[in-house]
Amino acid sequence: MKVFAALLRGINVGGNNLIKMKDLAACFERTGFSHVRTYIQSGNVVFSTEEADKTRLTSLIEGALFQQFQLELKVVLRSVDEFKDIVRLAPDGFGSDPASYRYDVLFLRAPLTSAEIMNSISLKEGVDQAFGGNEVLYFSRLIARASQSRLTKIISSPFYRSLTIRNWNTTLKLLELLEAIQG
Repeated sequence: MKVFAALLRGINVGGNNLIKMKDLAACFERTGFSHVRTYIQSGNVVFSTEEADKTRLTSLIEGALFQQFQLELKVVLRSVDEFKDIVRLAPDGFGSDPASYRYDVLFLRAPLTSAEIMNSISLKEGVDQAFGGNEVLYFSRLIARASQSRLTKIISSPFYRSLTIRNWNTTLKLLELLEAIQG
């Protein structure tokens, strides 16, 4: 069995695309996935499956979500091994000072790359730090000056539709849930 996390983009944000997590889990179970578990209301689902092809899985999940909820939702899919690498390859010190910095991981949908984003944005010196990774961008911003962060430039950019953002604590928790399924 393969173990994956499906990160849904744009649900339960600002009162839009409301989906109850029990309904989301039931949708995944009806689609044939095992060990289905959701985490918080932002659309994180961990599960196991016999299918290993991420492209087929993504299409299957997006189709099931449309059929169940009549919403054209985009999914970013990562395997347990990819999640392990995302955490292991985080920049030195990333996540180590949560009292001073907000840490986020931007999970990218192919064909978007972290290099494309890094070449398209300018960071606010003394506020923002961004580091490219494999299918992710690590982003931190100084909490005391968060209103000056350029993260909003990413959110208002055309490539925003090809990514979804999770904070570092959520990323770590999802890895923990994935590893529990993997055993």
